[in-house]
Amino acid sequence: MIEQVSTIDAPGAVGPYSQAIKVGGLLFVSGQLPIDPATGEFNSADAVAQAEQCLKNLAVIARAAGTELSKTVKTTVLLTDLSDFSEVNRVYAGFFSPPYPARACYEVKALPKGAKVEIEAVIASI
Repeated sequence: MIEQVSTIDAPGAVGPYSQAIKVGGLLFVSGQLPIDPATGEFNSADAVAQAEQCLKNLAVIARAAGTELSKTVKTTVLLTDLSDFSEVNRVYAGFFSPPYPARACYEVKALPKGAKVEIEAVIASI
């Protein structure tokens, strides 16, 4: 069974997609932008602070689905400037512990709303 997961404690979808979908013991969380749900705006223009907000948003959605960020099995990190990688990686490491999730990281030309960082995740929900 496919179950939509949504919480007002994370930014709402900015298009025709769900915050997350739970199916078969997995939670697929859509890419999170660095939007502070309290203000509806980016938390910062800094890539490191943006990455932290993206990860906080992922954690809130995971909790709304009855799981937690520590059960993440795969993430995808999108950066508009790969030179931010090492600093973003430092912040990212603070949200996870071994065994770390599998991960891909890509530099992209642009992200929605002019973000510098977007992060999506697949999280075990059992």
